Amino acid sequence: MSGEQLTKISGEPSNYVKLNIGGTLHYTTIGTLTKHNNRLQSMFSGKTEVVRDSDGFVIIERNGKYFETILNFLRDGSVPLPESKAELTELHAEAKYYMIQELQNIIETALKKKKIQLKCVVPLLTSAEEEHLLFISSRKPVIKLSCNRHNNKYSYTTNSDDNFLKNLELFDKLSLQFGGRLLLIKDVFGTAEICCWYFYGHSQKIAEVCCTSIVYGTDKKNTKVEYPKARIFEETLNVLLYENFDKGPDAELMKVTRGGIAALGGGYHSDEDPEDRLERADRLRRK
Repeated sequence: MSGEQLTKISGEPSNYVKLNIGGTLHYTTIGTLTKHNNRLQSMFSGKTEVVRDSDGFVIIERNGKYFETILNFLRDGSVPLPESKAELTELHAEAKYYMIQELQNIIETALKKKKIQLKCVVPLLTSAEEEHLLFISSRKPVIKLSCNRHNNKYSYTTNSDDNFLKNLELFDKLSLQFGGRLLLIKDVFGTAEICCWYFYGHSQKIAEVCCTSIVYGTDKKNTKVEYPKARIFEETLNVLLYENFDKGPDAELMKVTRGGIAALGGGYHSDEDPEDRLERADRLRRK
């Protein structure tokens, strides 16, 4: 392209260079790039020619999404790895291109662990400290079900026991279907709620669906447990919009989700079953 030229780059470790990695711009020192024996060391120690544009950026046609991770590893010798298998595989391809063998080995070990991990792991909260650690250590959206029957002070109304079990069964179903994409947590450590769903995206609470209420009988109070299946499915759809930190909401998924939200204006009246909508949204996200 016009303005691009082949050149050799070398200099003092403290000298800065500008890089254009697949369209993302970076600014770092020669010392960082030549710290370890790899392709970048060869490129920035004058051993091989590189392409530089008219603005002084060295152009490398690779995935810029992971180059900051590559730089951090070169600086520190360690780096937090992404959680998903797809992102680990992409990062491994970049480490392989730059010939950073130590990072390749670390990623390969992580990928092997992914192969033997259980498909569905549901943390059981027993303290507020555990909840805090789970939230800060995961980038996934979170669904938390608080189920604490010991907090009940009154008798249950008819069907409350069945509805409580239905909420638990739905939680298990969502865990099996979305355990790889959402962090699903069961809270039994002592909140005031007997049965309540909480939905979080980007560490912020997005919605809450409480399934219990106090009703008055002829001579005493009773606890009523409901099973708002449609509402729970709708909020699950909503929280899936927060699945990716680095991308905006998926247009097709938003269309599916908005259909459900609009239907909630006066109760659930959509022609499409909420479970079918959730499965359709799941298929869209996997394309």
